[in-house]
Amino acid sequence: MLGFRSFSRAAIRVGAFCLLLMPLGAPLAVAGQSMSLSKAIDSAFAMNPDLAAARQEIGIAEGDRIQAGLIPNPVVSWETEDTRRNTSTTTVMLSQALELGGKRGARVEAAIRGQDAARIELERRGNELRAEVTQAFYAAVRAQTGLDLAKESLSLAERGLEVAQGRVRAGKSSPVEETRAKVQLSETELLVRRAETLKASSYRDLARATGSLNGSFDALEYSDLSPGKSPSVSQVMGAINDSADLRLAQAQIEQRDAALESERAQRVPDLTVSVGSQYSREDHQRINVVGFSMPLPLFNRNQGNVLSASRRADQARDLRNAAELRLRTQTQTALDQWATASRDIEAFNEVILPSAKSAVDAATRGFEMGKFGFLEVLDAQRTLILARSQFLESLAIATEARVTVERTYGDLSRFSLRP
Repeated sequence: MLGFRSFSRAAIRVGAFCLLLMPLGAPLAVAGQSMSLSKAIDSAFAMNPDLAAARQEIGIAEGDRIQAGLIPNPVVSWETEDTRRNTSTTTVMLSQALELGGKRGARVEAAIRGQDAARIELERRGNELRAEVTQAFYAAVRAQTGLDLAKESLSLAERGLEVAQGRVRAGKSSPVEETRAKVQLSETELLVRRAETLKASSYRDLARATGSLNGSFDALEYSDLSPGKSPSVSQVMGAINDSADLRLAQAQIEQRDAALESERAQRVPDLTVSVGSQYSREDHQRINVVGFSMPLPLFNRNQGNVLSASRRADQARDLRNAAELRLRTQTQTALDQWATASRDIEAFNEVILPSAKSAVDAATRGFEMGKFGFLEVLDAQRTLILARSQFLESLAIATEARVTVERTYGDLSRFSLRP
C-alpha cells in the first residue's frame, strides 16, 4: 500500500510538471472554440508552413547580396626550381586579383534587386494565403449552411410523411401518397448525409489553410453568408499597378537589367597583381619579385552570356505586359461576377427562398385538408431544395470572385464598396 501511495505521489508530481511545460509547447486545441475569418487569417499568417518557407527567401536573398559584395581571396603560392639542396631556388608569391569594369558593383546591384523581388514575392504569397483562407472559410460557412438547410428539408419531409400516413389511415388518400412521401424522406436523408460529409471536409480544409493538422474549432463566427459587396471598379482597376503581381514583374525586370550589366562587366578582364620573394641557395641571394597578369580577351568576351542576359531582360518586359493584361481581364471579370452574384443572393434572401418555403407550408396544409394531392407537396419541396442549392451556388460564385480579386490586391478593406 505504501508503494502504491509513493507511486501515486510521483505520478502527480510528473503530471504537474508536464502541465507547467504545456504553455512552452504547441498550443492546445480547445473544444468548443469558434473561428472567425480574421482569426483564421491571423492563424494562417502565424502558422502556415508555406508562408514560413516563403519568408526564408528573404534570408536567402540577403546571403546572395553579402556574397556579391565580397572581393576575391588572395592566393599564396610556393615553388622551387632544382630540387637539389645546395642549388635550388625557392619562390614565395602572394597574388591578388583586382576586379575591373565595375564587376563587384554590378553584382551587388543585381543582388539588391533580388532582395526587392524576394520581399514582393513574400507579399504576393501572403495575398494568396489570405485568399486561400477566405475561400476555405466561406466554403466551410456554405457547408454549415447547407447542412442546416438539409436538416430543415428533412423536417419538412418528415412532416409530409406524417400527414400522408394520417390521411392513408383515415382512408382519405391512396397508399401511393405514403410511398411518395417515404421516397422524398429518403432523398432528404441522403442530402443530410452528404452535407455532413461536406462540412467535415470543409472544416479540415480550413484547418489546413490556417496551418493546423486538426482544427481547434467546431463553430464559425460570421455575420453574413455572403462574402460582402464588391469594391468600386474604378478604384480597383486604378490600383492595378500597385498590386504585388505587377510590382514583382517590374522588380524582375530591374533584376534582369542588373544581371545584364553584370554580364557586360565580365567582358573586362581582371588584373592579377603578384608580389613575392625568391631565394637562391647557390648564390645565397634573396631578390624581390613583382608580377602582373591579365587574360587577353581574344576569343571569350562573354558575348554568349551577354546575349542571354539581354534576351532575359526583354523576356521580363514581355512577361510584365502579359501579366498586366491578364490581371486587368481577370479583375474586371471577377468584379462583374461578384456584383451579379451579390444581386442574386439578395433576391434569394428577400424573395425566392421565403416564397419557396411558404409554398411548401401551404401545399402541406392543403394536402392535410384534402385540397391538394401529395404531388403538389412533393413539387413544392423539390422546388425549395433546388432554390436552396442555387442559393449556395450563388454564394460560391461570389466567394470565388472575391478570392480572385483578393489574390491580386490583398486586403480589400481599403477600397470603397460598389454602389
